[in-house]
Amino acid sequence: MFAVLKTGGKQYKVQAGDVLRVEKLAAAAGDKVQFNEILMVGATVGTPTVAGAGVQAEVIDQIKGEKVIHFVKRRRKHSSKRTKGHRQQLTLLRVTDILEKGADKSGVKAAIGAGSVSGGVAAAPATKAAPKKAAPAKAAKAEAPAAAAADDLTAITGVGPAAAKKLAEAGITTFAQLAAVDVDSFDAVKIKPEWVEQAKSLA
Repeated sequence: MFAVLKTGGKQYKVQAGDVLRVEKLAAAAGDKVQFNEILMVGATVGTPTVAGAGVQAEVIDQIKGEKVIHFVKRRRKHSSKRTKGHRQQLTLLRVTDILEKGADKSGVKAAIGAGSVSGGVAAAPATKAAPKKAAPAKAAKAEAPAAAAADDLTAITGVGPAAAKKLAEAGITTFAQLAAVDVDSFDAVKIKPEWVEQAKSLA
């Protein structure tokens, strides 16, 4: 009796005792696995698979396929060459039994591709990244009282938004600070004497 099984995106026609190479499975040498995606068993054709059918096999070894050379050449402006080799990871196994019915109750572990297992493990460690957003919120709260305590320096005649920004960069944000400035000795920003006089009255 023969069966047609599907694994790793490929289909294989097998009989008991056949040795075949399939895409790498998550199993060690000596393990017994069972393929449950059976497309055909003898004269029975699945729709798309045969219910209750299975193919059991014993893992002989984990091997690599033949080396494949991938050569890329780009002419004209680039004129570059790149050579890359690849050996596909495979599982060598021997078919031991073909079951027409009752495969779902056999107790043998299902054959799972190694790629799907590693992808599931890698996706697990996530979350717990949200608490880091608390720091900007604290900084915003700390800046809020300072912003609330600052005076509107543009209320002074001759001080526009650009001048107010320069004064803020020099550390002057209130009328009291501006009123205490000595025009002759203060070099950080050019301050006019009339600004200081107005700041004294506003403070």
